[in-house]
Amino acid sequence: QVQLVESGGGLVQPGGSLRLSCVASGRTFSGYTMGWFRQAPGKERELVGAISWSGGRTYYADSVKGRFTITRDNARSTVYLQLNSLKPQDTAVYYCAADRTNVRATMTPSDFNYWGRGTQVTVSS
Repeated sequence: QVQLVESGGGLVQPGGSLRLSCVASGRTFSGYTMGWFRQAPGKERELVGAISWSGGRTYYADSVKGRFTITRDNARSTVYLQLNSLKPQDTAVYYCAADRTNVRATMTPSDFNYWGRGTQVTVSS
């Protein structure tokens, strides 16, 4: 089992920034692709981006490309999501997820077996 705990969410004004963290515990962190998803009220959970276990391969949804950045520190079993130039439409609960899968554009929630409980990001003036 892998346990994931997200933190760093909050209320931010449009144009602001946040950094989300996801700390993993349990099984070894290495070897797992990490994904970030988000879910707004009344909408399906959508992929924000993902990073391979080595950090050498990343993917970002078009809606966040150039604004969000995913990094990971395997020594700390932590993955980060830096959110810049935030927009009201970025408001959602953000979840991190883990599994042994390949980073690709077609990733869906079903590709990940391990999930955190999420952290709320609200972008509003």
